[in-house]
Amino acid sequence: MEDILDLYEMGYDFMYPIVCLDEKPYQLLSDILSPLPPEPCKPWREDYMYERNGTCNLFVIFCPGLGWRHVEVTGQRTALDYAEILRKIVDEYFPQAKRILVVQDNLNTHSGASLYKAFDAREALRIHRKLEFHYTPVHASWFWGSRGYPLRAEIEIHALGKQCIDRRIGDVEKLKHEIAVWETERNQRQVNVNWQFTVDKARSKFQRSYDKLNI
Repeated sequence: MEDILDLYEMGYDFMYPIVCLDEKPYQLLSDILSPLPPEPCKPWREDYMYERNGTCNLFVIFCPGLGWRHVEVTGQRTALDYAEILRKIVDEYFPQAKRILVVQDNLNTHSGASLYKAFDAREALRIHRKLEFHYTPVHASWFWGSRGYPLRAEIEIHALGKQCIDRRIGDVEKLKHEIAVWETERNQRQVNVNWQFTVDKARSKFQRSYDKLNI
């Protein structure tokens, strides 16, 4: 917990950027009957019937120091997909960095081993050398307040869900377009997360836990 909170208190360093990474499955749904357009003082109305068009995955990359985020839509969330996201973080999104501090959860694919499944050993090691993994505590969402979002990328996923994809979207291309518009607008405003839970606050809140460690 302190490791993550300490990172969140650091200022932005373009040579050592902090990047939060998370992912979310998304079900593609299309309307069978066209929705009725909204009337004054009435919401958009849609029929209860819909068609399932499969699922996809959303990788959310968020750099709080820049107020920048990017959402990558993939068909799956396998180790190979995750490894490709890491490669893009290193080579495309933060190529100037000496080392990228990646904050993520403990999903089984979230490790350097995934790079070796996707690339040859030389390439995997090249990418891995640029990365430093920091993991959120296991089974500890309650540490982070009522919303339970230890990852800033999770907060971005929550915003994405409420502001952009909280309706039926039936195909991947339309989903990518809708997300790209949302992402661009949010990046232009450099929307950030007002994170207030610090190491000092954690030590005060969980004093009993610290006392047990010192016994």
